Amino acid sequence: MKFPEKVYTTEEVKKAKELVENGYKHLLTVEGSPNFKQKVAETLELIKTAGYYDFLRTYIRQIIEIDGLTQLRETEAAIWANKFAVENPVDAASLFIQKTSQMKEYLEGELYYGGTAEKRSIEKRIEFLQVLHGKSSDAAVKTECQRLLKMWEESSLAY
Repeated sequence: MKFPEKVYTTEEVKKAKELVENGYKHLLTVEGSPNFKQKVAETLELIKTAGYYDFLRTYIRQIIEIDGLTQLRETEAAIWANKFAVENPVDAASLFIQKTSQMKEYLEGELYYGGTAEKRSIEKRIEFLQVLHGKSSDAAVKTECQRLLKMWEESSLAY
């Protein structure tokens, strides 16, 4: 069975969910400028280091450079990202995992946006940063993970 071109109708979502449950993985493609592709490649290496690459490929088909706002395009199983979103590979990696988590919830029929859903996706992002910090041997990556984790901790204290 082939993954649906769009994941919009009930039937398309059902088919996509069934494929994912049976172990389907996308052949991830990246579209954009050479600099964007290079930054995404660095980001994907960090995702691999943390052991989340198969998770990403299960739910995301493409990462596409755009000029607008970075967003998950659920119906396309794609992340649309601008050049600023991938400037910091550690932050971009955590963002991609957050968007992947939202795509997973979309396929599972869960509410994947709004208050509690946003909280869950941020928790997944924080979890990723903690795992990457533990698995990376690169001091700069570890330092950046710590900085971002501190930032997320401080922002959650504001609520």
